[in-house]
Amino acid sequence: VLQNPDDHRLLAQLGVLRAPAVLMRGAGVDLEEFHPAAAGPPEPPIVILPARMLRHKGVAEFVRAAEILRAEGVAGRFVLAGGTDPGNPGSFTLAELAAWQASGAVEWWGHRSDMPEALRSCSVACLPSYREGFPKALVEAAASGLPLVATDVPGCREVVREGENGLLVPPRDAPALAAALRRMLEDPALRCRMGERSRRLAESEFGVEHVVAQTLDLYDRLLA
Repeated sequence: VLQNPDDHRLLAQLGVLRAPAVLMRGAGVDLEEFHPAAAGPPEPPIVILPARMLRHKGVAEFVRAAEILRAEGVAGRFVLAGGTDPGNPGSFTLAELAAWQASGAVEWWGHRSDMPEALRSCSVACLPSYREGFPKALVEAAASGLPLVATDVPGCREVVREGENGLLVPPRDAPALAAALRRMLEDPALRCRMGERSRRLAESEFGVEHVVAQTLDLYDRLLA
């Protein structure tokens, strides 16, 4: 069972696959728990990066993009929502996160146990990751009716459909990320249109009931 077609192609090229492969996009999202906010979007708009504070999640590029946009006078708040991972060599330290927050570039909300509510308080979700399997953070944001900005890498491109529910940028490219975020922040109609498309996509492809049905079908076929 693989989560995205890029991994399937890679394993096939390496000659690793010795049995038929099934594509199953993640574990699904609870569409009742993660849903769009009833109230209008906040002002100024809030961009959230929901992830562990790891280098390969593109946290540094997000902070740099926020610095660029603040220097250009773009209205918006930029939020890091996630805890550190001290056992991971790619984790940022508490001191680094505190320094970024003290500089005024970003806000660090730390680990949140109320992600549905946190997402509903935001205007745009961003994940400038270097690579993913199938990013749960983007699926939850899509179900919450948010437009998405992410890197054009495996996993992310399975959730973000360029020009439909979000924008894709090259990985490790803070100026390109800043340009995409600026486009979102300065165009409320674009955010609204893409956010609605995100929710429809989540309902049609990413709901937990859909994934459970796929899983049970796979079990039936294997047992037969």
